[in-house]
Amino acid sequence: MSTEATQERVAPAWEETRLDARPVEPSRLIDARRRFDVCHVGLVLRAVLGVQLVLALGLAMTSNTPAQWVWSMGGATVGSLSAVLAWLLIVCAAKNVLARWPEWAQWAAPIGLGALCALGGARLLEAVELGRLGAMQGMAAALSGALAAAVLLGWLKLRERAQAPADALARLVELQSRIRPHFLFNTLNTAIALVRVDPTRAEEVLEDLAELFRVALEDAGPTAEGVRLDQEVELARRYLAIEQLRFGDRLRVHWQLDPHASDARVPPLLLQPLVENAVRHGIEPNDLGGDVDIVTRARGSEVEIRVSNTVGLPSRGQGHGLALRNVRQRLRLMHDVAARLEAGPGEGRFVVRIVMPR
Repeated sequence: MSTEATQERVAPAWEETRLDARPVEPSRLIDARRRFDVCHVGLVLRAVLGVQLVLALGLAMTSNTPAQWVWSMGGATVGSLSAVLAWLLIVCAAKNVLARWPEWAQWAAPIGLGALCALGGARLLEAVELGRLGAMQGMAAALSGALAAAVLLGWLKLRERAQAPADALARLVELQSRIRPHFLFNTLNTAIALVRVDPTRAEEVLEDLAELFRVALEDAGPTAEGVRLDQEVELARRYLAIEQLRFGDRLRVHWQLDPHASDARVPPLLLQPLVENAVRHGIEPNDLGGDVDIVTRARGSEVEIRVSNTVGLPSRGQGHGLALRNVRQRLRLMHDVAARLEAGPGEGRFVVRIVMPR
């Protein structure tokens, strides 16, 4: 291969890795978008239960008997649930718009919306003939809705600020677990050995290594949207292609990929650390090697990801569970309680199973 041809082939890849290759969203915009991402199941449950608890305590103070309290709660729940769910739905739908507004508008709009939703819930009680409100009661309902919206918005802002250091720590741990010196040295030694016997394969190894490091060092920042699952699969393929040269027939990889799951949004750097753990703890310490299975499956509104490896001799360097904790933390930041991760031995294999919304 001539020098000119090599330069022409390498140039596009170099251009893609430049730090200024694509615009990066301001961190304030990304943080604000996460702040208004209120459609997670866990967050909705907390908001509904919090409002219902305050409502139950307030009505208990004005009720003379338990029967009167139950009757009052039955009617008030219709209005309060409608108001809270309407507020959450509208804020979630408008999160991209709210994220671009100035700080004062990010407070004023949701608070005003809370007053309107509460007033609408009160009018709903009149429509279903569960009560009739006067002017003062309607004003009290609107003010209560505005106050509840302000409290909920304040909690969302505190939650977003508390999660920012956790996300940064997860990113640091991921970089530390990804850029291991022994992996870098082994890959470079493999490429050097291939230069004379198979230059084309050596070039492919270095391209795979460059892509892995580009993604690891990419300052994507926290994002509620995540990346496509097929992008994570491609990254895992590149990593396994490098390790395949090192282990040869000792590493046996089996893919079962559901094309319907490929467009699912997942946290960045989710799959590759799990695959790396499988190789490091299931293949490397065993002279006969082993199998690594990667399975993706779409199931209705959920997607399942499963990474498993055969278990033989224990790894020489016992892990600290950083990769699993990191993945679990990323899932919690993106999907809250709607996603779950299960990991443990089963039938001679170690299995990591992730289920999350599509």
